Amino acid sequence: MNREDLRGRWEERWHPLREEWVIVAAHRQGRPWVGQTLVDPEPPPPPYLPDCYLCPGNTRVSGARNPAYSGVYVFDNDHPCVGPDAPEPVAPASPDRARRAEGRARVICYGPRHDLTLAEMDHAAITAIVGTWQRETFDLGARPEVRQVLIFENKGEAVGVSNPHPHGQIYATNFTWKTFDTELVAQRRYRQETGRALFAEIIAAEQRDGRRVIYEDEHTIAFVPYFARYAYEVYLAPRRSVPHLYALSDAEVESLARGLKAVTVRYDNLWRQPFPYVMPLHQAPTDGGDYGDFHAFIGFLPPLRRPNTLKYLAGPEIGGGNFLSDTAPEEKAAELRALPAIHYREAVA
Repeated sequence: MNREDLRGRWEERWHPLREEWVIVAAHRQGRPWVGQTLVDPEPPPPPYLPDCYLCPGNTRVSGARNPAYSGVYVFDNDHPCVGPDAPEPVAPASPDRARRAEGRARVICYGPRHDLTLAEMDHAAITAIVGTWQRETFDLGARPEVRQVLIFENKGEAVGVSNPHPHGQIYATNFTWKTFDTELVAQRRYRQETGRALFAEIIAAEQRDGRRVIYEDEHTIAFVPYFARYAYEVYLAPRRSVPHLYALSDAEVESLARGLKAVTVRYDNLWRQPFPYVMPLHQAPTDGGDYGDFHAFIGFLPPLRRPNTLKYLAGPEIGGGNFLSDTAPEEKAAELRALPAIHYREAVA
């Protein structure tokens, strides 16, 4: 076997934001597979379901009734993971071993239609969602008990979504989240050691290489990172460094909405079906500290590595603590880059 045959095999790549190595073993993609696969997707749902607890006018499990909303609709989660009335830890736990999980949990319905995901929404609707992210981050982050606002979307049964009505969630908490703590430490350390901004260096490296860039305009860039852990993982980021998305200008918000459309359309076009993912918004804490080194961005973590085949965390990830990628980021980016920018359903309408 010559060296060209070994390209993409048995390689480690440094993940600068997590400060850890990612193992790339792309040749494993062709190994025999007899494990679990996903069933073929069901036909698209209707625009409205009378038993959906997120559709306009319907009653939720709490007994509250949704208004007849026509745009983005935000409400307090009926089953919150944190709350304003969190009880004190049960004694005799010491203060440094148990503490209250306090905060606010909210739900963001992207729109009234049960069948319309980000990939098929128009630009104005996506821009309104980004504006809601900005407002909720700012308003919840201004509460004295809130240290960080985590906004995310889980899309698809593959990531455990029980209701397909397009929506996201907000956890505004009295604690910070480990992933963002790690990213903050890495970016601060890089600034101290080099005098340069880490995420700006990542963007510049992706622009120089070019192979992994999925979308770019004056204000926004989307790319499969060189150090991607998941197949089809994408970072969507403002080119200007801001610690929170609410600091973006109107032009930057419009641009970010175009980037969201570009990424999600390509995901759906990949296998001509709704594409599952976990999409967290990476933002700095909101406790008034100096977070100028933190570069906010949106991450997409898809659980599929080939059609209907899940990526499972197993021995290397859970036992060994190092992530093993079965795919080469360059190959997955090339697949996404080659796809049309028009959604497959719109193209045949």
